Amino acid sequence: MSGTQKIAIGGAILVVLVYAVYAQSKKDESMGVASKETAAEKPVLKVDLKEGEDLDKISITNADKGEVVLEKKGDKWELTKPVSFPANQGNVKSLIDNLKELKTGDLIDANPSEDIKKSYQLDTEHAVHVVAYKGGEKKADDYFGKSGGRGQMAIAAGNPGIYSVSGYSGYLYGREVKAWRDTEIFKFDDANVTSLVIEKSNEIAAAAPAGDAGAPKKAGGTFSFTKGAKWAGTWNGQAIARFDEEKVKDALRIFKALNADDFGDGKGVDVTGLDKPQATVTIGLKDNAGKFVLKVGKTSSGSERYATKDGSETVYVLPSAVSDWVTADVTKFQQAADGGAPKAPAMPPGMPGMPPGMMPPGHGAQ
Repeated sequence: MSGTQKIAIGGAILVVLVYAVYAQSKKDESMGVASKETAAEKPVLKVDLKEGEDLDKISITNADKGEVVLEKKGDKWELTKPVSFPANQGNVKSLIDNLKELKTGDLIDANPSEDIKKSYQLDTEHAVHVVAYKGGEKKADDYFGKSGGRGQMAIAAGNPGIYSVSGYSGYLYGREVKAWRDTEIFKFDDANVTSLVIEKSNEIAAAAPAGDAGAPKKAGGTFSFTKGAKWAGTWNGQAIARFDEEKVKDALRIFKALNADDFGDGKGVDVTGLDKPQATVTIGLKDNAGKFVLKVGKTSSGSERYATKDGSETVYVLPSAVSDWVTADVTKFQQAADGGAPKAPAMPPGMPGMPPGMMPPGHGAQ
């Protein structure tokens, strides 16, 4: 073989090798494997904070829920859009912690078409858009879409590529507005409580409680429970028969960390009934540490009721479990009429009262 032929064959082989490398790189790109160049440009889909820094504003836009804006004022977070109220500090912290934990994975598509974005729910009609700030500077600006076997699909603003992300907890970003609000009504240590008073109007009770003799009592009235060596209880000034102090402790366990189920924003007194409360709950604390007062109005839905507390204009919706104690009758605070005594054992088969022919063996005619 002449030198010219060898050179020609070598050139042909070189062409084939160059084409193979090119073809493989295109294949890798189509399969979502980042080249060295794209890997160097891989965005960090998480909050970009220096050590000791913290966020002071977060915007979350869900296509089906609209935009929620949270802002830090002083040392507390507030919900500023779509309404302005104190924020649920725990829920905001969980969100920030999750933003810090995100890890960017594989490049899925370097230059996705609008159809590809839609297939990954990264279009404007489906994506969750999260923007986080520190002192007016954007620390994150990301879109999150569909979740699958390869992770959470995401796009960072300013970078067209779709990447997989691990660590994303979707429920933290999709909360209803009410879940971003501070739902705490009041909180106290039940060991410090010295009194519990529940004043009920006639209107709040569906039926009057019955006395021991079956005589009906007035539905409206006042429960008064005071703590000495033990709890004592009265209903309209009269000692409660078969009083069970454990029931008062049960009630305080419900009230001591009282949180709203929802809010009655914008609802008038004709709906809430809070201009003339149907019940008032007053909880007194020892050592003159103050008291908590809850005013309860009309039903919201089911047995949930509107309420407000002294010192606040916020209208809350109480959970059913709380409403049940507010509307309770005397029996709610009593021991069972039989005092918990065990029931008499059942009569053995064939004893008096059994139908003929049901006598057990050995009890028949001799």
